[in-house]
Amino acid sequence: MKKLSIFILITGLALSGFSQNLPGSREYTTYCNPIDIDYTYVAHNSYTGVSYRAGADPAVINFKGKYFMFVTRSYGYWMSTDMSNWEFITPQGWYFNGSNAPAAAVHGDKVIVAGDPSGRMAVIHTETPEIGDWKTSYSVLPISIQDPALLVDDDGKVYLYEESSNVHPIYGVELDPENNYLPKGEPKALISLHPEKHGWERFGQDHSSEMKPYLEGPWMTKHNGKYYLEYGAPGTEFNVYADGVYTGDHPLGPFEYAPYNPVSYKPGGYVTGAGHGSTVRDNHGNYWHFATMPIAVNYKFERRIGLFPAGFEKDGQMYVNTAYGDYPHFLPDTEVKDHKHRFSGWMLLSYGKKATASSVVNDTVRQQVIGPEMKAIIRASDKGFGPANLVDEQISTFWVANGNDESMQATVDLGEVMQVKALQINFQEFNAAVFGRAPGLKHQFKIESSTDGGNWSVLVDYSGNERDQPHAYIELEKETDARYLKYRNVDTPNEYLALSGFRVFGKGYGKAPATPENIQIDRNTDRRNATLKWEPVNDAMGYVIFWGIEENKLNNSVMMYDRTNYELRALNTDQAYYFQVEAFNENGVGQRSKPVKIK
Repeated sequence: MKKLSIFILITGLALSGFSQNLPGSREYTTYCNPIDIDYTYVAHNSYTGVSYRAGADPAVINFKGKYFMFVTRSYGYWMSTDMSNWEFITPQGWYFNGSNAPAAAVHGDKVIVAGDPSGRMAVIHTETPEIGDWKTSYSVLPISIQDPALLVDDDGKVYLYEESSNVHPIYGVELDPENNYLPKGEPKALISLHPEKHGWERFGQDHSSEMKPYLEGPWMTKHNGKYYLEYGAPGTEFNVYADGVYTGDHPLGPFEYAPYNPVSYKPGGYVTGAGHGSTVRDNHGNYWHFATMPIAVNYKFERRIGLFPAGFEKDGQMYVNTAYGDYPHFLPDTEVKDHKHRFSGWMLLSYGKKATASSVVNDTVRQQVIGPEMKAIIRASDKGFGPANLVDEQISTFWVANGNDESMQATVDLGEVMQVKALQINFQEFNAAVFGRAPGLKHQFKIESSTDGGNWSVLVDYSGNERDQPHAYIELEKETDARYLKYRNVDTPNEYLALSGFRVFGKGYGKAPATPENIQIDRNTDRRNATLKWEPVNDAMGYVIFWGIEENKLNNSVMMYDRTNYELRALNTDQAYYFQVEAFNENGVGQRSKPVKIK
């Protein structure tokens, strides 16, 4: 795999004064979720004949100023110096079936990892992860391990945390690095789920199922002497997949449930979910949270990776800011006044706009693996595969062309001239036939723009792109006025061109919406739930609800389009809450409503 820094730029094309915006041509200031990496086609489920990409359970570490991201079933891992350009590393030695929910930590001058899919494993290590000459510690840990996490404490002691189950708690145990990382004693039960008290821990889409939820994905972060044991719940395939936290004064507890849970929660927007993640400090000292985001169309474990600014309030409360979490945000190396608020302010211009296409697939049998627990999730096959799916802000729906040649194209009409700053072209694996790490995959296309629908200019030229970009995010070097945007296909990996989103970001030339009024909140008899409603705001495209247990720390949020009510099912029964609502449209974000408290 070539490094992004050495991608050859195709020159000599007349682009009406605009950059070709080829990947690696310059440094971006922003990124957009899901992050744009060459996700692996999963092979462990290949006996079904259904091909799909997946990336989940990210364990991200900062080792000597470089970021290493270890991801489930990827047959390697990724390296970056800026969290923008990620290079896939094919290691010299690795798990034959790919790591499963891997753990990673920095131990002195080496990186240690645990993640054997069998559940029986030794800790492996290397001093040069950019090469991947991994060595084993030879001693297999005498315990069955799922979803491991590793902590190297300030005193050099090493701890292992693990579990993925809807029966067992998360366990922790100290390891002996002087004795091949074998356990020092028996694993200790640390935390369990309590969905009867914690609404967000309930299973199902929008916490709607009575099935016992899953506790998984531990990760330990130490901050100012306090231990934050992060954990994922209630199920990786659902929009409400989230991370919570328990805190303690010792790496093995006792731990106390954080009353502001969940910490990382994103139930709405284009791509949802923010669970089973990891928290890492960047080279500027700021925290970031990487998380798992479900697509769950081809299979329930079809997932992607999200990145969110994170940190700690002065009183120690942990936060992960997922508001506008699938809109462009400023990268770690982009200087901002407040790390907690890295949203660029670039609004979505394409939602619900008129979209047309050169063709739509027909007479094709859809290949997917659906379990009974997935019936509540909206799927593309329920809506068909027309071009309206390009702009409906649902990653689970998509336009499918009747082929994959250069005649395939799609156009979005923004309705009026707006200022375009960035694009995100999201591809979907419709009836794909790729498994594992296939060489030579690439996404080649052009984007043209027009103000009148008659005179067109090339805005982005990826016809020479050699990179595999299933979620191609393109930050324009210079913003441009446009009403019409056209995707022209050149070459993509699969038999059918399929796009789950033709997303256009920037600013309109109108006014941001007013403040929502008449906010009404009813805390239900089941105190895990609250029903919210408010008056519609003229020209609002959507709304964001913020909530928290302190008036000045409303760190949780949910985004929605075209609705003025919401049933929130993620509350803790013994907490009072504060709420605010704000409206947004293509022109910006309006002022928030006054805080409303419910007991």
